[in-house]
Amino acid sequence: MAAQAKTSGFQYRGVNHVALVCRDMAETVDFYENVLEMPLVKSIGLGGRGQHFFFDCGNGATIAFFWFPDPPPFAPGVASQPLDIAKDGMMSAIASMNHLAIDIPAETFDAAVARLRGKGVECFVINHSDGADPAPSEPTAETWVRSVYFTDPNGIKMEFAAFTRPFTDSDILVDPVTEAGVPVPRRRKVPEMAR
Repeated sequence: MAAQAKTSGFQYRGVNHVALVCRDMAETVDFYENVLEMPLVKSIGLGGRGQHFFFDCGNGATIAFFWFPDPPPFAPGVASQPLDIAKDGMMSAIASMNHLAIDIPAETFDAAVARLRGKGVECFVINHSDGADPAPSEPTAETWVRSVYFTDPNGIKMEFAAFTRPFTDSDILVDPVTEAGVPVPRRRKVPEMAR
């Protein structure tokens, strides 16, 4: 059966990223870049609260990792971020799935937020930015992804994410850290990203 073109409602383009938690970002970068040959496309320092790195896994999708300075230890069964991240933060245990992000077109982002809210879904928007304000209330020229976060009925943290521009080498902003929080320069063994 041929797929029908969708003309109304949410427009999905696949998984944007899966956000996992690592024990050692430097080790993770080395493995994903140099063993799996997935280019590191974005690195973010979270100002003493950790790091967030993204690897290109093809077709515009990414695998993302958080590193936190003192996370809960590896504990199968401790699987997600706290329900109230405003109060308790976004940290989750090593090897947990922090949240699932579904890719949506940037031009449909505001309509998707309105549609979620219209269906009674409690959600909040972050315009992730490389500018002085990392989360301005409105997108700016420095905004690289727009995100709306919400929770499914099972307590799974979800995100609709819309990249606003392609990644470039200038998106690698910070060096990865070891389990102890010590920065380690990246050892790049894979070719630079094709543009």
